[in-house]
Amino acid sequence: MKENKKIAVLIPCYNESKTIEKVVKDYKKVLPNADIYVYDNNSTDGTDKIAKKAGAIVKYEYRQGKGNVIRSMFKDIDADCYLMIDGDDTYPKENAKEMCDLILNGKADMVIGDRLSSTYFSENKRPFHNFGNKMVRGLINTLFKSNIHDIMTGYRAFSYEFVKTFPVLSKGFEIETEMTIHALDKNFLLKEIPVEYRDRPEGSVSKLNTYSDGFKVLKTIARLFKEYKPMIFFTIISLIFLIISLIFGIPVFVEYFETGLVPRFPTLIFAGFMLIIAILLLICGLILEVLVKKHRQLFELLLIKTRK
Repeated sequence: MKENKKIAVLIPCYNESKTIEKVVKDYKKVLPNADIYVYDNNSTDGTDKIAKKAGAIVKYEYRQGKGNVIRSMFKDIDADCYLMIDGDDTYPKENAKEMCDLILNGKADMVIGDRLSSTYFSENKRPFHNFGNKMVRGLINTLFKSNIHDIMTGYRAFSYEFVKTFPVLSKGFEIETEMTIHALDKNFLLKEIPVEYRDRPEGSVSKLNTYSDGFKVLKTIARLFKEYKPMIFFTIISLIFLIISLIFGIPVFVEYFETGLVPRFPTLIFAGFMLIIAILLLICGLILEVLVKKHRQLFELLLIKTRK
């Protein structure tokens, strides 16, 4: 690891009094020169006091949600390498130095702690979480032509350039999905490291709601797919309307060629409207694709200015 490089360990927390002391001390031990930041997100169990006593720099984010916490962390903190972990003691400290080394040596812009290739499915006792992780991974890898093994892990390391050019829009647990899609779209250098995952210790309760947060993640994927891949997104919807138009319109035309009459004008008009909508959607996709390409060009210029 390079000398005189600042490492910031970021720990977003909400009611993690059972585990936060151990997490802070563990990462102070493996990264003795790093600054450990705990951002308390309206905890009511004294998490902030325990973290401060353990040696962390404690700050507060009063807007509820992990995405809001990450937004404040990325905005407030300057470092050469950022290591993001959860405060629930589910991620191993043994991988921290390797992840930071990859960032500091310029070998990655984002290092992903891959739980799913290791012990996640055996340790995690929530089957719907396992199914959700597989489904999200399949969707993103298909839509963005990638091969990321763990989309939603909270164990990541980032470069300064990634952190300072990442526009955080998500408010909750969908933030990891947004990070991954942004990195893929902007051609950041990604590395994955298999890490052991252990389930939360007894008495520690997950803040992730399987159904509501799962729906938010899927909604985020759909939104980002529309924003990052508008041509494909609108072409798919356009094809749906085109098929509807053909289903209703072809029988009318067949009947016209056979009899010379058009007795079903309402059906013909409906088919025509569906065809117009299909064409308009395709045009929207073309226009937005040009804008997205222009945005990528401007982003590259911003990235050059951000490099330290």
